[in-house]
Amino acid sequence: MDAKLRGRRLFLLFWLGTERYALEAHDIAEILPLRPMKQVPATPDWVAGVFSHRGTAVPVIDLSRLATGVASASRATTRLVVVHYRHRQRNTAHLLGLLLERVVETQYFAAESFTSDGLDHVDARYLGPVARTPEGMLQWIRVTDLLPDAVHQRLFPDEMEPQA
Repeated sequence: MDAKLRGRRLFLLFWLGTERYALEAHDIAEILPLRPMKQVPATPDWVAGVFSHRGTAVPVIDLSRLATGVASASRATTRLVVVHYRHRQRNTAHLLGLLLERVVETQYFAAESFTSDGLDHVDARYLGPVARTPEGMLQWIRVTDLLPDAVHQRLFPDEMEPQA
């Protein structure tokens, strides 16, 4: 490994509206073009649906709609990013698709370059620390905190608590 990159992590950069965000590359299983999806009734509108990925149904969330209330635009640079999702309080890993806009670059950052933004994101725990870059602020999206418990249980019912 290049000495310049030692201690740095690779991030995939994307946009939500006019702001830049980042996913740590080790959380990413695959980056795909947009695919047809089946709708999932009785879920929040930011659950875009499910798609078949190598014989497995993978739920997809529209991160733009979750964060801003505005659906992702179908652009040449909009991608279906499949991540390794592990709920922060459970041990089972799942594949989860994310609709992301303007997915065009990766960049290395030292984890320490991301610091608290000083806000309590009680309703958006997935919003992590921020890095200040020459291009502006960049916020880290934490995959483990993407889904509220009720949505997690709806999308991954195999982890439902046993009934007494």
